Amino acid sequence: MLIGLAAAGFLAAAVCLFRLLSLRREIRGIARHLGRYNRHETAGKLTVGTGDRSILALAEEINRHTELIVQANAERRRTEDELRKAVANMSHDLRTPLTSISGYIQLLESRELPEEERREAVGIIKQRADRLQSLLNDFFELTVLDSTDYSLKPEKLRLNRLLPDILLGFYDKWSERRLEPTFRLPEEPIVVFADESAVRRVVENLMVNTIRHAAGSIDIALEASAGRAVLTIGNDAPHLKGLDLELLFNRFYMADRSRSGRSSGLGLSIARGLMHKMGGELTAEMKGERLLMKCEWKLG
Repeated sequence: MLIGLAAAGFLAAAVCLFRLLSLRREIRGIARHLGRYNRHETAGKLTVGTGDRSILALAEEINRHTELIVQANAERRRTEDELRKAVANMSHDLRTPLTSISGYIQLLESRELPEEERREAVGIIKQRADRLQSLLNDFFELTVLDSTDYSLKPEKLRLNRLLPDILLGFYDKWSERRLEPTFRLPEEPIVVFADESAVRRVVENLMVNTIRHAAGSIDIALEASAGRAVLTIGNDAPHLKGLDLELLFNRFYMADRSRSGRSSGLGLSIARGLMHKMGGELTAEMKGERLLMKCEWKLG
């Protein structure tokens, strides 16, 4: 009897010792893998050869942590790349009007000009200075939008009354471009809780972008649906078929497309940023060959 108990105790001790040695071996393997990972010798996931739940849980958490590190490094590289692009784009955008201003100032200083030519040169300098100020304002606004200090003053707004007031200011531009806007604005109140100046800026930016690129008809509709106010602006855009429309809201993509234009190309990025600040959304989708820009606010 005593011999049997001793044998059983010896066997149990042997099993515990074997398990302890196995766990130590797994821990050493984990340490080696982490060392290789930290020395950038491997980027593979950690695997273990034991069924111990504690070791498996540890390995799972380590793999999750390394995935987060990989994602953080990728995000850092993307941010650094975007920063380089931003500096290059801003330098280009700012240099263009500055070069023009400098050239016309030299012209005015170099010789006597007839009064008509002088007025023309001064007018061009003022135009370039206005563009420069607009660029700086856009760059500044886009920067501060990401700041927690950027605050809005939300209030109850009747969008079906505010929108006609905003859109009326674009009548002359529609006529110049021979655009044919159609409106579907309801008479019943559509109330949202939002910042009026931000709403105005969003709609103005969308209209400026639409007028710049649209041809033919523009559809503008406001409706209440599923507890949200939805403003839709549509225009023909066959050249955008197949494009990832999220690129339209990428500040660098738009800036590149507008290097020689009259705006910074940041309007859609600013509009989306303002919508997010108001707790809303700004999205784009294609319906056939027609581009639809949609702003959505929660009903107040």
